[in-house]
Amino acid sequence: MASKSKMKQPQMQLSIIIPVYNEQSTIGDIIARTKIVTQKNSLQTEIIVVDDRSFDDSLEIAKHCGIKLYALKEHLGKGYALRAGFLKAKGDIIVTIDSDGSHKPEELPEVLAPVLTGKADLVIGSRYLNQKHVAARKLNAFGVKIFNGLIELLTGVAITDSQSGYRAMTRADLKSQKLKSGGYEIESEMLVKSAKRGFRVVEVPISFQQRTYGRSGVDPIKDGFKILLSIIIAYLKG
Repeated sequence: MASKSKMKQPQMQLSIIIPVYNEQSTIGDIIARTKIVTQKNSLQTEIIVVDDRSFDDSLEIAKHCGIKLYALKEHLGKGYALRAGFLKAKGDIIVTIDSDGSHKPEELPEVLAPVLTGKADLVIGSRYLNQKHVAARKLNAFGVKIFNGLIELLTGVAITDSQSGYRAMTRADLKSQKLKSGGYEIESEMLVKSAKRGFRVVEVPISFQQRTYGRSGVDPIKDGFKILLSIIIAYLKG
């Protein structure tokens, strides 16, 4: 019988959540590239795609990609899709990445590194650390600065990209949050609740490419108000 000192330690698991809504032009490529990257690391990995009731071929494309796939019965929003994925995730570390091609799966090791080395509980891939190529709309950047400022005012945590969807977090952090957001405001809710609970938040630089086809589902006014409201509610009631 092997001694305890020689027994293998349980392997750390990684869950990658990819929410998708009408991204037939990119979802297959994002999944394929994510699989290539994860095959190079030593983590046991599951890729979970959550389709938010797409009306294009996104769901059909994902069905043939050899990943775990869940389809919502109605279109509910990014927040609902992510939360559905979180409920299914089995990993010790959970990663979120957008499906529209704006994030590079090849940068996953950089996003994971602070968590794997025990330096962070929540890692945010920032578009604005000025170390990598960024192509984002000025209006988006202005709105993000407002959200960043409010979050720093309330929590004391200085962040350059509070709205980034490219993230890695520990299961302990995720389980503590009790998320409620249904839309794009989920990123702010996650950040504020992590900071308020004393979890370590770190940013790493990522490259970013604004979509060049179709249009974003983000409404600057409507969703901007929801994000501001979610920051305040998460701080007061989180």
